Amino acid sequence: MAIPARHPEPADAAARRAVEPVTVYTVDKLPACDRTFYEAVRGGMTLVDEMTLPPRDGRAFEVPAGHLFRIVNTEGPQVGDLNLWNANDLSERFYSGKTRALHATHVSTGDRLWSTFPHLRPMATITHDTLDWYGFDEDGAGVHDVIGTRCDPYTNHLLTGGDYHYCCHSNLTRALAAARNLPLAEAETHVHDVANIFMCTGYTRDTNQYFMKASPARSGDFIEFFAEIDLLAALSTCPGGDCGASHSSDGAKCHPLRVEIFRPREETLAGWRPAQGNGYGGGHGAG
Repeated sequence: MAIPARHPEPADAAARRAVEPVTVYTVDKLPACDRTFYEAVRGGMTLVDEMTLPPRDGRAFEVPAGHLFRIVNTEGPQVGDLNLWNANDLSERFYSGKTRALHATHVSTGDRLWSTFPHLRPMATITHDTLDWYGFDEDGAGVHDVIGTRCDPYTNHLLTGGDYHYCCHSNLTRALAAARNLPLAEAETHVHDVANIFMCTGYTRDTNQYFMKASPARSGDFIEFFAEIDLLAALSTCPGGDCGASHSSDGAKCHPLRVEIFRPREETLAGWRPAQGNGYGGGHGAG
């Protein structure tokens, strides 16, 4: 909560507040999402791999460029925290802040998950979302947010004084360490802010504080992505379950999540190539 203001409003306070807002990055400036292409890729695709993630745990998986993957609610509403890396270079990873700035606080079909500098390219495009009907509710909440971080043992310890080892941050750390045979301490440095899949969140209207409410996802709901580059992904089944009341505890009812990986028909990828790195030359005004 912010400390109460100590300074009086100036005479022109109302005029300052009344300035019209301007969208920082307008959608029409982004490379267009070719819906015809993605729908064609989805047609006739073949399931090539799948895995089930237990509650309060994490798993890593690879998705080759040009393939699709789904995250599926199987038994009940369950939030999943998603990390993405370039499968060939862990220094290139999902950039939640820039994704949020380019699209919105919550993402759905047609939006892309962008990577960090200097690459700044789409890592994955959302091709289907069974919760796209939700939009924004009366509380200002939406689904699949890119505003939160991930529950973690450090914040939990700061607020409660206790140690909890199955926060999403820890689950993702263990998953990456196992997938790349890394020490936990090294793997942890690569874990980053997430896409909160199925999570329903927003900001309070009076204090602008981050809030969560029970996920509207139900068994069978899924979100689907097209891999624009070779991906290494890690997913955590959040210990908050539907995140309607708590997280970072064993008290919430949690469910598994399923990951499905699909290969499209070869002919649907004719002419397509993986996303290329950003075209900025890198001089930074130094010479």
